[in-house]
Amino acid sequence: MPNCNMAYGTLFLIPVPLADEAASKSFTPFLSDTINQIKEYIVENEKTARRFLREAGLKIPQSELSLHDYGKHNRDINLASFFIGLTAGHDVGLMSEAGCPGVADPGAEIVAEAHRRGIKVVPLVGPSSILLAQMASGFNGQSFTFHGYLPIDKADRAKKIKELEAAASRFNQTQLFIETPFRNNQLLEEILRSCTAKTQLCIACNLTGEDEFVQTKTIAEWKQKIPDLHKRPTIFLLFRS
Repeated sequence: MPNCNMAYGTLFLIPVPLADEAASKSFTPFLSDTINQIKEYIVENEKTARRFLREAGLKIPQSELSLHDYGKHNRDINLASFFIGLTAGHDVGLMSEAGCPGVADPGAEIVAEAHRRGIKVVPLVGPSSILLAQMASGFNGQSFTFHGYLPIDKADRAKKIKELEAAASRFNQTQLFIETPFRNNQLLEEILRSCTAKTQLCIACNLTGEDEFVQTKTIAEWKQKIPDLHKRPTIFLLFRS
């Protein structure tokens, strides 16, 4: 594992399973080898991280690990505190709560700081709900945009959905977005109200989970049978050819 600066450690970006009981779908031998060479981690959720490491085949006693929390209550602290080990020459793992760190994830700030400091960054292969949804949608994979969360205000949200529908048609581009799981049903209702009948919508729900659900239909077809997405992690994709 060569490093461009031998004085520093390497920051490994370690994907975490997207769903419960999805460990066997998520790990690679290289990932398992890597976690057994690292004793320091920067994590979004310590409980999730420790469970993941156990499921991934960690052989190092967890009592020997050092985990630094960059969760929502620690986002305003000085990033320098996360780089003490790396600048001392120790390899460090970065983990999101689920999926790939740095993708729709605040860990991107840590990755950016690593680059500023000349620290080598190594992304590991693993599940990304955004890419899995795009793969399974049947929509344009040459041009797509992820918008994250849409506005909460109903009027603003409806306006944004119409803008995304127009962009999908104008640019022949897939439009991806998400919502907090407990508000999924409200967002779906707004999509069905705001979009025209022939616009296509893919709903990719609980990807890699035992109850995974991925279907692409027109808005008119979805109105015939509306799924219950309450508290189920979901990616929404719009397209209009």
